[in-house]
Amino acid sequence: MFSSKKRHFRKEIEKKFLKLKKACFFFWNKKTLVLKKQAWFVCCSTLVVKKKKIICTFKRKSIISIKKKDPSTLSRWILKEQQKYPKAKGDLTVLLNSVQLACKIIANAAKGAGIYNLYGITGEENKSGDIVKKLDTFSNESMINCISFTGTVPIMASEEAENSIIVPNCDQPKYCVVFDPLDGSSNIDANVSIGTIFGIYRIEDPKKPQDSDLLQKGEKLVCSGYAMYGHSTMLVLTFGDEVNGFTLDPQIGEFILTHRRIQIPEKGSIYSINEGNAKDFDKVVTTFIHRCKNPTKGSPKKARYIGSMVADIHRTLLYGGIFMYPATKDSPNGKLRLLYELNPLAFIVEAAGGKASTGSAPILSLQPTSLHQRQPCFFGSKADVEEIEALYASTT
Repeated sequence: MFSSKKRHFRKEIEKKFLKLKKACFFFWNKKTLVLKKQAWFVCCSTLVVKKKKIICTFKRKSIISIKKKDPSTLSRWILKEQQKYPKAKGDLTVLLNSVQLACKIIANAAKGAGIYNLYGITGEENKSGDIVKKLDTFSNESMINCISFTGTVPIMASEEAENSIIVPNCDQPKYCVVFDPLDGSSNIDANVSIGTIFGIYRIEDPKKPQDSDLLQKGEKLVCSGYAMYGHSTMLVLTFGDEVNGFTLDPQIGEFILTHRRIQIPEKGSIYSINEGNAKDFDKVVTTFIHRCKNPTKGSPKKARYIGSMVADIHRTLLYGGIFMYPATKDSPNGKLRLLYELNPLAFIVEAAGGKASTGSAPILSLQPTSLHQRQPCFFGSKADVEEIEALYASTT
C-alpha cells in the first residue's frame, strides 16, 4: 500500500506521464512508454528520491533540449552554410539531406542487425575481393536509393559495385558521389564500430556524365564525410574549411551538432597499424614503429587498432597520432581504395589541420586512374606524418 505522500507522488507522476504522452515532440512507442512509466513508479516508491528530482525526470526530453532549446541540427546547419552562397540553388542541401537519411537507415539496421537477420555473408565477393555481408548489400542499396532520389546525381560509384552506377532520368545533373556504404564490414558480426564514407564532386559536363567525373583528384572534392555506427551514431562533415561532428539523437531522429570545428592535435601519442603484417612492412615503416615504441625522448606511443578505418580515423582525429596502412609484399599498392576511402577521409583530416600522405605525396594530389585503385596511406597529426615522410625521403 502507498502512504499518502507516495499516493500524492503517484498522482503527480500519472499527470506528468499523460502530458508527455500527448506531446508530439516524443517518438516513443507504446512499449517504451510503459517501461518509462514503470521506472518512474519505482523511483516514486523509494523515499530516497525527492519530489523535485522526480519532476526533473519528466523534463529530461533528449540529449539536446535541457541545456539548449534551439539546437543546431545537421539540416539547419546545412541550410545555414547554403546561405553563405547567394547563388546556391539548394541542390547540395537536398543531396546532403538524402545522404544523412541513408545514414540513419543504415544506423537503424546496424543496431538491429541480429534481429533483422542481417548478420552473415551473402556468398558473393565484391570487386575489391572482400566477402560481401548481408548488411553490406542493405547499406549499398540504401545509399543508391537515397542519392538517386535527389535528381541531382546522374552518376555515382560504390565500393560494392564493379562499374559506375548510372542514374536514368536525372532532372538536374550537377554532382557525382563516391562512397563506401559500409566500411569495416568484416567487424559486423563482432559488433565493432563500422561506418559509411562518402565524397561529393561536381560533374564536368551535366549533359554527358561519365567515369572521368568520378576519377577526380581529392583536392577537387566539394564535400566529404563519414558516419560511424557505434554506441552512438556520429556524422562528421566538411566542405574543406572546417570539420564538424553531429551526433544522432534517437529520440527526435536528428543529427545534432556536438563537435564544433574539430582540430586534430599537432602531434599525438597513439600509432595505429595492423602489426600482424609486420614481417611484410618495408624498412621505413619498421623503423618508424620501432621509434614509436622506443623513443629517444619522452614516453613511447600507445598502439591502438580497431580494424575499421572510420573508427580508427575518428579516434585519430580527436586524439591525434598516426594511422597507417602501408604497402606490403602481398599488397604492393596498398589495400585501401583511393576513391571511396582515402580521398574523402584525407579531405576531412587535412581540413582539421592534419595531414594525409602516401609517404611521398599528398593523398589529395593523386590522379585516380581506375574506380577501385588502391594506395598506401599515412593519416594523422601533421608532425607524425611528416616524420615518416622524412624517413621515406632519406631512403630515396
